[in-house]
Amino acid sequence: MLFRTAFLLLILAVVALAVTVLQGEKQRSYKNYQSGLAKTKEQIVARLRHPSGQLALLNPTRGLNGTGNLHPVLLPFSAIDFDDQNKARHAVEMADCLIRYARHGSLCVGIGNNPWIGGFIYAAGTFSSAPLIAHEIGDKYLDGAHRMRVGVHLRGRHYRWLAPFEALPARRGAAFEGVRGRFTGYDELEARDYTGKMPIKDFRGWVWQEAGCLDARQNPENCEKRAFFSLRLPVDALIADLLQTRHVVWPPADLDEIHVRIEVLPPVRVEAAPEADAALDGAPAVTSIMPPKITVLPALFDSEAPDAVAPFSLHDLGALLQAGETLRIRRENDERDLALIRGGKEGAKEQISPLLTRLIRRLPVAVQGEDDDAPTAASLEDSVATPTGNYRILLHGAADSVVNQTLSATATRLSWFVGAVMAAIVLAWIIIEMGIARRIARLTRRSRQLSRFAAEPDGFMSFDFSDLKGNDELGILANCLNHLLRRVKEDAGRERIRAAQEKEQWHAVGHEIMSPLQSLLALHGSPDDPSHRYLARMQQALRVLYGSASPSEAFQSSTLAVATLDLDLFLGNIAANAPHIGIDHVRYVALAKPVPVYADEYSLEDVAGHLLKNADRYRKPDTPITLTLLAGKEAGSVTVKVHNIGIAIKPEWLEKIFEYGFSGTRETSDEGSRGQGLFVAKTYMAKMGGTIRAVNEADGVSFYLELKCADGGRQAL
Repeated sequence: MLFRTAFLLLILAVVALAVTVLQGEKQRSYKNYQSGLAKTKEQIVARLRHPSGQLALLNPTRGLNGTGNLHPVLLPFSAIDFDDQNKARHAVEMADCLIRYARHGSLCVGIGNNPWIGGFIYAAGTFSSAPLIAHEIGDKYLDGAHRMRVGVHLRGRHYRWLAPFEALPARRGAAFEGVRGRFTGYDELEARDYTGKMPIKDFRGWVWQEAGCLDARQNPENCEKRAFFSLRLPVDALIADLLQTRHVVWPPADLDEIHVRIEVLPPVRVEAAPEADAALDGAPAVTSIMPPKITVLPALFDSEAPDAVAPFSLHDLGALLQAGETLRIRRENDERDLALIRGGKEGAKEQISPLLTRLIRRLPVAVQGEDDDAPTAASLEDSVATPTGNYRILLHGAADSVVNQTLSATATRLSWFVGAVMAAIVLAWIIIEMGIARRIARLTRRSRQLSRFAAEPDGFMSFDFSDLKGNDELGILANCLNHLLRRVKEDAGRERIRAAQEKEQWHAVGHEIMSPLQSLLALHGSPDDPSHRYLARMQQALRVLYGSASPSEAFQSSTLAVATLDLDLFLGNIAANAPHIGIDHVRYVALAKPVPVYADEYSLEDVAGHLLKNADRYRKPDTPITLTLLAGKEAGSVTVKVHNIGIAIKPEWLEKIFEYGFSGTRETSDEGSRGQGLFVAKTYMAKMGGTIRAVNEADGVSFYLELKCADGGRQAL
């Protein structure tokens, strides 16, 4: 029970510790949730107040069109200063408008938030190419230089421009700034010949190519270099809207339906056709002019490339939210959600145990009273101002859901550790249970059985502790018990042998004495002969002892012939015949009337003889032994009192003196005493239905013999 209780309490302690830690973590999580939610709100608002966040607010559906955003976005600026490289680059990078492409490509397409600047679409970005080849004024073809192809699809109309690169004179002292020039826009034609075609007046484009190579190990003459460009595209449909209506709707309602495509094309490769060979047989040669072979190379940059990476959008704010939190963005004075963002990413959920989740939900948390700062739900609100209006930011968080979900995920991860600790405890329990506790239990059961069966004859002979031996303390104890039990078995075996020898000895003694005793009875056969009485007592004693294993067994198994006996006459004969057995001064005052009792005469005479011998042994010299006949304590019984004057019996011996083999200390030692006289007296009295007891008197000791009365025996007293 000690081992099992200890391990059970240890397991309960581990479980209680884990539950207590979970409850404490849940309490602290509730406390920290509101402040954490407020920090999340401040972080979201700060991000939305940045130009990149304002761009996302102005274009809430951005980032939902798949790969590459090919539609113009509403910029947080009134316009882009496309003529200045630094201002244009700073504007698109600050607003995080650029879509990223392979080979160092990027592109931002948008319109200004002020309609009165004009109905222009702005485009800015980067691409990489070899040193730019310029178009010279007066060239018949435009495809011999680097050029940009721009297409705009709006309301069923297509605008297509082809803008070749034209270099500008380098400024003094700007040798390390690279190449700068412009893209001059023309309406794109199917043919190559642009003779007499005039450029588009409102189409503006600039390009700046860096002087350094992207790979410093390459030759600067033909290595790839990064170039930044900026464009202003005139769209007649948008300009017409501004001129025809008094109340301008800006941005256009169909902004998301405007499709823009921008390509940067390298110069085509032109190879002249070979002249025809001279005619055979000496005929004059004829030269045939064939069209040159033109090889079109792949575009250096294409806005519809499938590897585009969209910039920041409102739905990227979901990474800042936890599972169970909701972000709503609305225009001021409008209850419709412009964007609804829920926390938690799909497929990013950790493995959670349903059992632990139910346990965590049931753990009590103080929400009121001492812990008013632990919310079950919280809603925070703020606003962000943009050039086109204000936006309301509504952040709602369910503390119960978020805290329980987070704790469940953490508890699931740590449950393996707690499970491992409990498994180690159970394993130790099993080892101790199998190796020690069960052996202790078996040893205890066998010891109890041994103590229970030891009182029975040969009850311990079948017990054995040899299977519990071992090198530990329990094994040593079992080994000692086994040795001790073996010694007891050996002693019991020897005792059986001795008892058998005694029994054979009794048989031999009885056989040798019985024949002479029969002859003496024949000589003194008359009942009036005093010797006949003692010879009969000797014959009865031999019958009792003959064939028994021990004297105690003989006395206990003897059978008495109980009959009616005159107790007054019997006591008179005892007092008169006492001198014949060496006991003088035995006195009895006869009643001179019969006192019938139920007794066996010879057995009662043996009882009286043993009592008189004990009284004579312990009385003071020359003091009498008195026999008195009294009325019994119980109705229908009489008592014989045998009293002597002498030393008293120790109080603790008053019961032990009647046990077989008990012999106390006395002044006069009798070497022939076996401690069985009083045992015989008590045994015979019990068989006759009477009792015997010893009582210390003031001057000596009295023995009281109580017998059942026959008819009229008690009235005679």
